[in-house]
Amino acid sequence: MRYNIRMFEVIPAIDIKEGKCVRLFKGLSNTAKVYYEDPAEVAVKWESEGAKRIHVVDLDGAFEGLPKNFKVLERIVKSVRIPVQFGGGIREKDTARAIFEVGVDRIILGTVVVKKPQLALELIEEFPQRILVGIDAKEGRVAIKGWVEVSEFSAIELAKRWENLEIAGFVYTDILRDGTLSSPNFNAIEEFAKSVKKPVIASGGVSSKEDIKKLARIPNVSGVIVGKALYEGRIRLTELLS
Repeated sequence: MRYNIRMFEVIPAIDIKEGKCVRLFKGLSNTAKVYYEDPAEVAVKWESEGAKRIHVVDLDGAFEGLPKNFKVLERIVKSVRIPVQFGGGIREKDTARAIFEVGVDRIILGTVVVKKPQLALELIEEFPQRILVGIDAKEGRVAIKGWVEVSEFSAIELAKRWENLEIAGFVYTDILRDGTLSSPNFNAIEEFAKSVKKPVIASGGVSSKEDIKKLARIPNVSGVIVGKALYEGRIRLTELLS
């Protein structure tokens, strides 16, 4: 069976910490490496190189439970014409509404689907097809609160609870591969993707064009989030999108 790779999205990541564009190693806060002082600058760069969507994470918000880089996010959204999806510290309804109001296309909910499932349900009802459920897996278990706490749920078990709702899909991240440039955990991604009905965006460990081609051939994987490999020059976005 052949799959149409042209429908597969390559989504550049912009992780914000203390107002700057950084990358972490395995999600550890003390490993931040700054790549750009102004995240909006790199958003414009990715758009100019052909990106059709940008993935933005407020790392401070993820760790502290409330977005801390709202003005930076707003500047990113205003700087580009392509859709922006955002996650990191969205744990209240008013926060989600405010983020949508600045022009964000989709939000990612992670901690709230574990800790505040009723709130997540209400947000999905209010914003159908505009919410992605973030499944951040650490050795098969879902990690929350900026990946510092591991829940009792397995990745697939948690996803199955949400797959029949009007979500846009899942963002599946293998934490132990994130920022390592060690290639994705293809087996885990394929197992997850075949276990759920909604499309899956893979994240974590991408190091080469070959990694992305391999992900594009996994059924039900609709895209990949790429961060460190772009910032370190391992791959070029223009080449990927051509």
